[in-house]
Amino acid sequence: MHTNVFEYLEQTLSRLPEEVAIRDSGRSLTFSDLHTTALSGATRILEKNPEKNQPIAIFLPKSSEALIAVCSILASGNCYVPLDIKSPESRLSAILDSLGNPLVVTKTEFQETLVRLGVPAPQIILIDSLPETTDPAALARHRSSVIDTDPAYIIFTSGSTGTPKGVVISHRSIIDYIEWARSVYPVNNSDRIASQAPLHFDNSTLDIYLCLSCGAAFVIVPDQLFSFPARLVQFLRDESISMIFWVPSILVNAANLKALDGVSLPALDKVLFAGEVMPNKHLNYWRKQLPHALFSNLYGPTEITVDCTYLLVDRDYSDDEPLPIGIPCRNSDIIILNEQNQRVTTSGQIGELCVRGSSLALGYWNDPEKTAQAFVQNPLQTHYPERIYRTGDLVSLNNQGEIMFIGRKDSQIKHMGYRIELGEIETALLGCPGIENGCVLYNTAKKEITALYTAAEDIPTATLRSELGKSLPQYMLPRTTIRLDVMPLSANGKIDRLALTKAYLT
Repeated sequence: MHTNVFEYLEQTLSRLPEEVAIRDSGRSLTFSDLHTTALSGATRILEKNPEKNQPIAIFLPKSSEALIAVCSILASGNCYVPLDIKSPESRLSAILDSLGNPLVVTKTEFQETLVRLGVPAPQIILIDSLPETTDPAALARHRSSVIDTDPAYIIFTSGSTGTPKGVVISHRSIIDYIEWARSVYPVNNSDRIASQAPLHFDNSTLDIYLCLSCGAAFVIVPDQLFSFPARLVQFLRDESISMIFWVPSILVNAANLKALDGVSLPALDKVLFAGEVMPNKHLNYWRKQLPHALFSNLYGPTEITVDCTYLLVDRDYSDDEPLPIGIPCRNSDIIILNEQNQRVTTSGQIGELCVRGSSLALGYWNDPEKTAQAFVQNPLQTHYPERIYRTGDLVSLNNQGEIMFIGRKDSQIKHMGYRIELGEIETALLGCPGIENGCVLYNTAKKEITALYTAAEDIPTATLRSELGKSLPQYMLPRTTIRLDVMPLSANGKIDRLALTKAYLT
């Protein structure tokens, strides 16, 4: 039985030391290379801080160095916190402040940025300047007291107050998820996984740990290729990619441009997707082009370790038919509760999707209040303490007993594969010069964020996006902005979002 996820690498090393572990821009690292370098990184970490279970940030683009940093931190008995290097400095500072002056793994070219963010030089570890000697036995002894309920990673998601929330995931949760995935998806050391998700997006968890546990190759796709579907498909062919786990928007773009027409992808036999609603019109294109492949729709918020439901797409769907999010993953129990906290069992009835099981996060880093609000006692079990996570997602059951996603209870959305709180964008909007009042909505039909505001005069969309970009990452910026003379209010004095939706988004 595994007690920490670094054991995946150690076991694969014993079987497949010279197999390719990571391929990045033409450079390949074997599992032996990855393990050796990870121990060097762990040695440097423990020189700086000999404690265990401490959050250690990673400030690197997605790269072989970033994967080495992940393994180094795990080898040191600590938990990793991947940061988005493209995020505004104010957001990065908020995360670093929340972590409490952590060690940060980076490389020389980003050192000045971290110093500007207030990270003391002694707290910075350069992945391109690691010690040449290590003591594997001493590192193993240090890590031996790490147990499966200790934290493995923290991923910061959007917060409704403008402050990002750090979701703390344990080793046990990852192990549970990966063992389920290995039982459903036939992955082995002959597979080559083209990884799309950045490390600060939890979809990367599946790519990383399937590779470490199965001996598959983790192939990093250059970011710029995702803007050019034809070149992206060519990359899949040239690299003999056998599996992808991508957000639907990328698959949709490729389908819209017919990027698979006339292209042979005999190796690609597993196509997984999650993070957004996948339209069947575009999925049917992919299925027609790859009739031999397994297709699977996965669903889950960060708080339950990537995914808690899945669908193996094994029947025909019409273009205008919604795709189910499927059935529960093994050892995850899905409870659908109505407004009276009663279980929904009848087909067509809508309720909130709640999850129980070892997949649940430990909570939010340094935020017991938000943790208590989201992780609550199971109302169906009053005899002993049992936590469930209330996702805020509304779902129903179809006639086959599969779960159908309906929408959000609140203003939290999934956009471009990211979970976003519209309230965080509103907080930034209200702080922009000239803005008197504002509201941010999501146009589901167009899949775009819309900002509505009142101001003395029009503010060009480009100007507003530039101002918002000082505090928000690119994927959270509104595509459309609308100036109003008066912000409509409901009877209780709140902004009438329903009226705005009917007037401007339909």
